[in-house]
Amino acid sequence: MCEPRHSTMLRNTTSGYGLVAIALHWLIAAMIVAMIVVGMYMSGLELTDPNKFQLYQLHKSFGLTLLGLVVVRLLWRFANPAPRLPATLPDWQKAGAHLTHLALYLLLIAMPLSGWLMVSASTLGIPTLYFNLFQVPHLPVPGFLGEPAVAEATLKEVHEALAYLLIVVVVLHIAAALKHHFVDRDDILTRMVSTGPGRYGIR
Repeated sequence: MCEPRHSTMLRNTTSGYGLVAIALHWLIAAMIVAMIVVGMYMSGLELTDPNKFQLYQLHKSFGLTLLGLVVVRLLWRFANPAPRLPATLPDWQKAGAHLTHLALYLLLIAMPLSGWLMVSASTLGIPTLYFNLFQVPHLPVPGFLGEPAVAEATLKEVHEALAYLLIVVVVLHIAAALKHHFVDRDDILTRMVSTGPGRYGIR
Protein backbone atom coordinates (compact mmCIF):
# COMPACT_ATOMS: atom_id res chain seq x y z
CA MET A 1 0.00 0.00 0.00
CA CYS A 2 1.36 3.42 -0.93
CA GLU A 3 1.25 6.38 1.42
CA PRO A 4 0.74 9.91 -0.01
CA ARG A 5 4.03 11.68 -0.62
CA HIS A 6 2.87 14.95 0.98
CA SER A 7 2.21 13.18 4.29
CA THR A 8 5.53 11.37 4.40
CA MET A 9 8.08 14.06 3.58
CA LEU A 10 8.15 15.69 7.02
CA ARG A 11 6.63 13.05 9.27
CA ASN A 12 7.75 9.50 9.99
CA THR A 13 5.88 6.54 8.56
CA THR A 14 5.91 2.88 9.50
CA SER A 15 8.58 2.30 6.84
CA GLY A 16 10.86 5.34 7.05
CA TYR A 17 11.89 8.54 8.77
CA GLY A 18 10.65 11.96 7.69
CA LEU A 19 12.82 14.99 6.98
CA VAL A 20 12.37 16.47 10.46
CA ALA A 21 13.62 13.33 12.24
CA ILE A 22 16.51 12.94 9.79
CA ALA A 23 17.59 16.58 10.17
CA LEU A 24 17.44 16.41 13.98
CA HIS A 25 19.35 13.13 14.02
CA TRP A 26 22.30 14.40 11.98
CA LEU A 27 22.37 17.83 13.59
CA ILE A 28 22.53 16.25 17.05
CA ALA A 29 25.15 13.74 15.84
CA ALA A 30 27.38 16.52 14.49
CA MET A 31 27.03 18.48 17.71
CA ILE A 32 27.94 15.45 19.83
CA VAL A 33 31.18 14.98 17.92
CA ALA A 34 32.03 18.69 18.09
CA MET A 35 31.20 18.90 21.81
CA ILE A 36 33.38 15.91 22.70
CA VAL A 37 36.34 17.10 20.60
CA VAL A 38 36.19 20.68 21.89
CA GLY A 39 35.57 19.50 25.46
CA MET A 40 38.68 17.32 25.46
CA TYR A 41 40.76 20.06 23.84
CA MET A 42 39.76 22.88 26.17
CA SER A 43 40.10 20.79 29.32
CA GLY A 44 43.82 20.45 28.52
CA LEU A 45 44.40 24.18 28.20
CA GLU A 46 46.14 26.14 30.93
CA LEU A 47 44.01 28.50 33.01
CA THR A 48 46.05 31.39 31.63
CA ASP A 49 45.31 30.49 28.00
CA PRO A 50 43.44 33.46 26.47
CA ASN A 51 41.20 31.13 24.42
CA LYS A 52 39.99 29.07 27.38
CA PHE A 53 37.21 31.42 28.54
CA GLN A 54 35.70 31.80 25.08
CA LEU A 55 35.91 28.06 24.37
CA TYR A 56 34.15 27.29 27.64
CA GLN A 57 31.43 29.80 26.84
CA LEU A 58 30.93 28.23 23.40
CA HIS A 59 30.97 24.74 24.91
CA LYS A 60 28.29 25.72 27.40
CA SER A 61 26.20 27.49 24.74
CA PHE A 62 26.30 24.51 22.38
CA GLY A 63 25.65 22.16 25.30
CA LEU A 64 22.44 24.02 26.19
CA THR A 65 21.48 24.05 22.50
CA LEU A 66 22.05 20.31 22.33
CA LEU A 67 19.85 19.80 25.39
CA GLY A 68 17.08 21.80 23.71
CA LEU A 69 17.42 19.83 20.46
CA VAL A 70 17.22 16.52 22.32
CA VAL A 71 14.00 17.66 24.02
CA VAL A 72 12.58 18.64 20.62
CA ARG A 73 13.71 15.28 19.19
CA LEU A 74 11.94 13.42 21.99
CA LEU A 75 8.73 15.41 21.59
CA TRP A 76 8.83 14.81 17.83
CA ARG A 77 9.40 11.10 18.39
CA PHE A 78 6.41 10.87 20.75
CA ALA A 79 4.26 12.55 18.10
CA ASN A 80 5.86 10.55 15.26
CA PRO A 81 6.76 7.00 16.35
CA ALA A 82 9.91 5.54 14.82
CA PRO A 83 9.53 3.20 11.82
CA ARG A 84 9.13 -0.47 12.54
CA LEU A 85 12.28 -2.56 12.65
CA PRO A 86 12.57 -5.31 10.03
CA ALA A 87 10.44 -8.34 10.91
CA THR A 88 13.46 -10.57 10.25
CA LEU A 89 15.46 -8.89 13.01
CA PRO A 90 15.98 -11.21 16.03
CA ASP A 91 14.24 -10.16 19.23
CA TRP A 92 17.55 -9.67 21.06
CA GLN A 93 18.70 -7.22 18.39
CA LYS A 94 15.43 -5.30 18.63
CA ALA A 95 15.82 -5.11 22.41
CA GLY A 96 19.43 -3.99 21.99
CA ALA A 97 18.40 -1.25 19.56
CA HIS A 98 15.76 0.06 21.96
CA LEU A 99 18.18 0.00 24.90
CA THR A 100 20.87 1.79 22.90
CA HIS A 101 18.47 4.55 21.90
CA LEU A 102 17.25 4.87 25.48
CA ALA A 103 20.84 5.13 26.71
CA LEU A 104 21.62 7.79 24.11
CA TYR A 105 18.65 9.93 25.11
CA LEU A 106 19.41 9.60 28.82
CA LEU A 107 23.07 10.49 28.30
CA LEU A 108 22.24 13.44 26.04
CA ILE A 109 20.04 14.86 28.79
CA ALA A 110 22.27 13.97 31.74
CA MET A 111 25.49 15.32 30.19
CA PRO A 112 24.45 18.93 29.63
CA LEU A 113 22.54 18.97 32.92
CA SER A 114 25.61 17.75 34.83
CA GLY A 115 27.71 20.42 33.10
CA TRP A 116 25.13 23.08 33.93
CA LEU A 117 25.09 21.97 37.56
CA MET A 118 28.90 21.93 37.65
CA VAL A 119 29.03 25.53 36.47
CA SER A 120 26.33 26.45 38.98
CA ALA A 121 28.34 24.93 41.84
CA SER A 122 31.62 26.56 40.81
CA THR A 123 33.18 28.85 43.41
CA LEU A 124 34.54 31.04 40.60
CA GLY A 125 31.07 32.38 39.86
CA ILE A 126 31.70 32.64 36.12
CA PRO A 127 28.45 33.45 34.28
CA THR A 128 27.17 31.41 31.35
CA LEU A 129 26.68 33.71 28.37
CA TYR A 130 24.56 32.04 25.73
CA PHE A 131 26.42 32.98 22.53
CA ASN A 132 26.96 36.38 24.18
CA LEU A 133 23.24 37.11 23.76
CA PHE A 134 22.05 36.73 27.36
CA GLN A 135 23.11 35.25 30.68
CA VAL A 136 21.79 31.82 31.63
CA PRO A 137 20.82 31.53 35.30
CA HIS A 138 22.53 28.94 37.48
CA LEU A 139 20.67 25.85 38.63
CA PRO A 140 20.09 25.15 42.33
CA VAL A 141 22.71 22.61 43.39
CA PRO A 142 21.38 19.74 45.54
CA GLY A 143 22.59 20.02 49.13
CA PHE A 144 23.57 16.35 49.37
CA LEU A 145 26.49 17.08 47.05
CA GLY A 146 28.16 19.00 49.86
CA GLU A 147 29.96 22.32 49.85
CA PRO A 148 30.31 24.14 46.49
CA ALA A 149 33.94 23.08 45.93
CA VAL A 150 33.12 19.44 46.70
CA ALA A 151 29.97 19.54 44.58
CA GLU A 152 31.86 21.04 41.65
CA ALA A 153 34.57 18.37 41.82
CA THR A 154 31.97 15.59 42.01
CA LEU A 155 29.94 16.98 39.13
CA LYS A 156 33.10 17.37 37.03
CA GLU A 157 33.86 13.67 37.50
CA VAL A 158 30.28 12.79 36.65
CA HIS A 159 30.35 14.99 33.53
CA GLU A 160 33.59 13.41 32.31
CA ALA A 161 32.36 9.88 33.06
CA LEU A 162 29.16 10.54 31.12
CA ALA A 163 31.22 11.83 28.19
CA TYR A 164 33.27 8.63 28.00
CA LEU A 165 30.13 6.51 28.39
CA LEU A 166 28.49 8.47 25.59
CA ILE A 167 31.49 7.78 23.35
CA VAL A 168 31.10 4.05 23.99
CA VAL A 169 27.36 4.07 23.25
CA VAL A 170 27.83 6.17 20.10
CA VAL A 171 30.52 3.78 18.82
CA LEU A 172 28.18 0.82 19.44
CA HIS A 173 25.38 2.68 17.67
CA ILE A 174 27.59 3.38 14.63
CA ALA A 175 28.93 -0.18 14.56
CA ALA A 176 25.39 -1.59 14.60
CA ALA A 177 24.30 0.74 11.78
CA LEU A 178 27.29 -0.28 9.64
CA LYS A 179 26.61 -3.96 10.33
CA HIS A 180 23.02 -3.55 9.15
CA HIS A 181 24.18 -1.79 5.99
CA PHE A 182 27.16 -3.91 4.94
CA VAL A 183 26.43 -7.32 6.50
CA ASP A 184 22.66 -7.61 6.88
CA ARG A 185 22.05 -5.35 3.85
CA ASP A 186 18.78 -3.98 5.19
CA ASP A 187 17.53 -0.37 5.15
CA ILE A 188 18.18 0.50 8.81
CA LEU A 189 20.93 2.98 7.89
CA THR A 190 19.65 4.24 4.54
CA ARG A 191 16.27 5.28 5.89
CA MET A 192 18.05 7.72 8.24
CA VAL A 193 19.96 9.20 5.29
CA SER A 194 17.17 10.00 2.87
CA THR A 195 13.40 9.85 2.50
CA GLY A 196 14.15 8.74 -1.10
CA PRO A 197 11.35 8.12 -3.61
CA GLY A 198 10.03 4.60 -3.75
CA ARG A 199 10.91 3.68 -0.20
CA TYR A 200 7.55 4.52 1.31
CA GLY A 201 4.61 2.26 1.00
CA ILE A 202 6.69 -0.89 0.63
CA ARG A 203 5.35 -3.53 3.01
